[in-house]
Amino acid sequence: MIKIIYFLVIIFANTVGSISGMGGGVLIKPIFDAIGAHTLATITFYSSVAVFTMAIVSTIRQLRNGVRVYFASAAALSAGSVLGGLLGNIIFEKLLFFFPDESSVLLIQIILTIIMLVFVLLFTKENMRSFRLKHWFWYVLVGLFLGGIATLLGIGGGPINVTLLMLCFGMSIKPATVYSIITIFFSQLSKLVTVGFTTGYMVFDLSILWAIIPAAIIGGLLGAKISNILPSNKVMFVYRAVIIVVIVLNIYNLVMIYF
Repeated sequence: MIKIIYFLVIIFANTVGSISGMGGGVLIKPIFDAIGAHTLATITFYSSVAVFTMAIVSTIRQLRNGVRVYFASAAALSAGSVLGGLLGNIIFEKLLFFFPDESSVLLIQIILTIIMLVFVLLFTKENMRSFRLKHWFWYVLVGLFLGGIATLLGIGGGPINVTLLMLCFGMSIKPATVYSIITIFFSQLSKLVTVGFTTGYMVFDLSILWAIIPAAIIGGLLGAKISNILPSNKVMFVYRAVIIVVIVLNIYNLVMIYF
């Protein structure tokens, strides 16, 4: 039964995540937390696998659809996100070590996520002026931050990705979603590789992946197809709507920790 639930959740989350450039983790993580069928570390791993798979499928589909990506910018963002992903996973493991009760780590994740989402919502509403940074150093630095946050919070990083790319580099919503997905791909890749060299994969119930990976592929394909059809203003609408839903989900999980 849990496989069916995860399958349906991931299809929906990755479809929406691919359209908006958020990555499905921003929905998968809080929904899986609310379901409570697995430990925090396991949920974070499943979310990473789903988002990583979606990022591969969505990026390939977007490139085939003719979306232009500047290699130098993508490479600098990717390099930073790989390093950030490694750093974020180290911090996550340290938090699990220092807080024997994993609900404390979950609390930290939820609070940080809510703070970032509120910032994102305010930015997209007020349409703040962008900095239009150009040097490759800034792309690496932004990638480092985004990769670290994505891995630490286990949400793929999407909402803050798109907003920060628009804020720092003056991108419009559609190019920002594509670069966001590329960044998510490399940050989650570094996380999964790190898990393989530390705890290993056998500590998780890998049979669940038979539901997660196909669902992630379907979601990535659907999202990329819909994104290519929708105009930019509709993509922005989906983006804002998902942010509000995720804030509500995280507030619900926050209340459940205490009650």
